[in-house]
Amino acid sequence: MRPYVQIEHVTKKFGNDAVLHDIHLTMEKGNVYGICGNNGSGKTVFMKCICGFLPVTDGKIYVGGKQIGTEVDFPESIGVIIETPGFLGNLSGITNLKILAGLKGRITENHIREAMIKSGLDPDLKKAVSKYSLGMRQRLGIAQAIMENPDFLILDEPFNGLDKHGVKDIRNLILDLKAQQKTILLASHNSEDIRILCDRVYEMDGGRIQQL
Repeated sequence: MRPYVQIEHVTKKFGNDAVLHDIHLTMEKGNVYGICGNNGSGKTVFMKCICGFLPVTDGKIYVGGKQIGTEVDFPESIGVIIETPGFLGNLSGITNLKILAGLKGRITENHIREAMIKSGLDPDLKKAVSKYSLGMRQRLGIAQAIMENPDFLILDEPFNGLDKHGVKDIRNLILDLKAQQKTILLASHNSEDIRILCDRVYEMDGGRIQQL
């Protein structure tokens, strides 16, 4: 049986500059995969290629058995936080999520409220997102990533801006999602997050990846 995510000899170039070099990696359901590396190592480009946000130069990426960029433009069941989530600052958190959910029309307001509560936010809070703290904004990004109950999650620095209670909450949430057989790719600068959460850990350096 094919792994849920299969990355076959992927190279990504911008012009003549290779940012990813011949990356080969598989990910199974029910596992958390950690990726660490310095800024500029290629982590974010790698994640964007898996999502279909950037086309690969060479190689193939399969998610859920379908080739990204050929059979589908984007993985069919994915939740993503890459870089700082963008929200409409003049609207409340739940209104932002309702607008995003309306693009696909898959879920109800109850699903959105449940995702906010799991992420540690009050769905009835009327405060505009522009007044949110960095940690609250990060929690809203996590709620957005999980609200459609995706099979695959890509979380780039999901603990940014969170205090120690927030970090504990989101670690527990990730472990719950793992128990539900989700496939999770997690990037973090914090070795403790990686140690606690991840089944396998990879280091990216200069666009090359190796298992630690």
